Amino acid sequence: MSERAAPFYCPYCGDEDLRPSEQGHGAWECAACNRAFQLKFLGLLARGVQPTDPGGDRI
Repeated sequence: MSERAAPFYCPYCGDEDLRPSEQGHGAWECAACNRAFQLKFLGLLARGVQPTDPGGDRI
């Protein structure tokens, strides 16, 4: 099991002063804008990763 991933910036104000919240798993608090938010992994997409640009050099 790997460690939890931490967000790099607040999704509301963009500041980097984030701290884990006591509200539960994946909850974070931003000291700059005084907001709390929660991150949640939903799962992998069934279609997988698909290139958006069909052009380019083939190897």
